[in-house]
Amino acid sequence: MNSRISEIYSFDEKLMKTAAEAEKNCSAAFERINSIAEYNGAKVLKAFTDNKVSEPCFYGSTGYGYGDVGREVIDKVFAQALGTEDALVRHNFVSGTHALSVALFGVLRTGDKLVAITGKPYDTLEEVIGISGDKGNGSLMDYGVEYGQVDLNEDGSPKLEEITEAVRGAKVAYIQRSRGYSLRPAFTVADIEKMVKAARKGNPEVIVMVDNCYGEFVEEREPSAVGADIMIGSLIKNAGGGIARTGGYIAGRADLVELCSYRLTCVGMGKEVGCTLGMNRELLLGLFFAPDVVANAIKTSAFASELFTSLGYECSPRKDDVRGDIITAIKLGDEETLCAFCRGIQKGAPVDSFVTPEPWDMPGYSDKVIMAAGAFTGGASIELSADAPLREPYAVWMQGGITYTSGKIGVMLAAEEMIKNK
Repeated sequence: MNSRISEIYSFDEKLMKTAAEAEKNCSAAFERINSIAEYNGAKVLKAFTDNKVSEPCFYGSTGYGYGDVGREVIDKVFAQALGTEDALVRHNFVSGTHALSVALFGVLRTGDKLVAITGKPYDTLEEVIGISGDKGNGSLMDYGVEYGQVDLNEDGSPKLEEITEAVRGAKVAYIQRSRGYSLRPAFTVADIEKMVKAARKGNPEVIVMVDNCYGEFVEEREPSAVGADIMIGSLIKNAGGGIARTGGYIAGRADLVELCSYRLTCVGMGKEVGCTLGMNRELLLGLFFAPDVVANAIKTSAFASELFTSLGYECSPRKDDVRGDIITAIKLGDEETLCAFCRGIQKGAPVDSFVTPEPWDMPGYSDKVIMAAGAFTGGASIELSADAPLREPYAVWMQGGITYTSGKIGVMLAAEEMIKNK
């Protein structure tokens, strides 16, 4: 760590020494992260060259978008990079939840059964499924889709034998890779492989759907490599590389992607329509940057875990743990410390650093949520951000960092704000 950073940010000597030691302790982890990024970068580059990306792919279309060469090439590049038959990559997915909703409604029909095999899904999907919210809103359950759930073991591991039984007769086995607002570990590709095998043991025809948000390019393999049929993610997280301003993707079996495209546009037209309005270049550029940007986010996360562990807080995952996503959860113990952490992260943001984050009633969440996020793209959690519901055990979920330097400084400002708050 460059000791002269303290000349710019006036960090006290004790914090600088603690941070320098934490960074030194992360050196082996950083080497592994760089190796994964190198492999994934090569994989992405090969997808670009194999699919003959050229300047005309950057041109946008208007109206119906018929014959948009760039749109078609983007789908092919993403599919190859993610190891799938096909992909539906569009700027008009407004969020990861939107892309997940399109995928669920695209694949499921009245009388089908959906089984969440990694416990209760993320908060924003509860109303999509129909397990919360008003009846008659148009949820899956309103349309006659049956819902089942297999909770996780106390240590956050999947109940493989229960999965085998629960998916008998089900259409979709749903896996949420990241942890959401829980303290269980994010699932690695190896974990997902065990769940896929357990599900197929009970139902060889079940469609395995993976919410891959926060997980792209964290490992050398994606869930598609171990039997997942369809994966969904957001482009303002990992796969957009900090460049894409909006969008999402659905990637997997060609027949399933086609069904999802019918839900996004309309039956019979699917992927053949949809103007791109000049967005193609940033979707491609974002994917190209993604492996290295994800590596920076993971380095930031590993550094934060080591620093706050040394300060006496429980962090998950630790720096040497095999990671399933870019997120680190830190148990802070009380509301004031949690809010102080978020204020510090905000102070380290390149955008809106002067703003003070406050808890608020965020749509789709059952508790007040505090979010620190000063980003070039609103809500882009591949950029350094931290958020948490105000409830026990007052843990914060931190993610992102498109450069390691800015991520590291943001983490140190969070530590400094907490020290001042005591």
